[in-house]
Amino acid sequence: MFLRTIEIKDDTLVTDIVLGDYRTSAVFRKYGIEYCCGGKVPLQFACEMRGLDKDDVKKELNESTRYIPFTNGFDYSKWDMDFLIDYVRNIHHVYLNRNLPEINDVLEKFVEGHKKKYPWLSNLQCAFKNLQKMLLPHLEEEEQVIFPYIRQIAHAHESREPYAALLVKTLRKPIDRMMAQEHEHVERYIENCRTLTNNYTLPDDACVAHKVCFLKLRELDNDLTQHSYLENYVIFPRAIAMEKELLRGA
Repeated sequence: MFLRTIEIKDDTLVTDIVLGDYRTSAVFRKYGIEYCCGGKVPLQFACEMRGLDKDDVKKELNESTRYIPFTNGFDYSKWDMDFLIDYVRNIHHVYLNRNLPEINDVLEKFVEGHKKKYPWLSNLQCAFKNLQKMLLPHLEEEEQVIFPYIRQIAHAHESREPYAALLVKTLRKPIDRMMAQEHEHVERYIENCRTLTNNYTLPDDACVAHKVCFLKLRELDNDLTQHSYLENYVIFPRAIAMEKELLRGA
């Protein structure tokens, strides 16, 4: 899976470090260290050439490879609504805000150096840019408008406040529209990325930059899959059901 335990030593080649774990590429990009075709140099030499503290760089590299196990066995339907929203914000929204710019930079560099060999890369870059362009304002709308509204109706529903129905009528937000349109667009752009990359399948002669690019896109795909599931099948349906119940009570 292009992800294995690797002992990072002073004489380990930069390229081999990234081949061992693609997530280390972000550290090398941070310090301007080439990790693809020009990365066949020892880590110590690469750090010395840029006046970097080798031990500090090694520490960051080791931190970037931390493995945090995560189970798919959670019963999200039993999670408190506040906790669900906090989970989506602090896990999935933070991931996207941090990684979309990084993936964009990796993709741009890869496309620039390989578009003659792979003409379809321009379409891949366009699909990703459309996805990024739609996602960022989508996250902002959720955090500033949709999620606060869902919290309010969830609290009103739980406490059975007498003003609950009025709250829904006054503050009702377009949850149905968001589910039907914006999430549909996200899925379409992701599907384009899957099709263009043959589900992120690497050719036999793929270089390190090629592998890093595809694995970062696959990581994004996996994150968005769980993200969309939590919103489309857990949070939003529960919020809509609360709305309907509160309105019937009116």
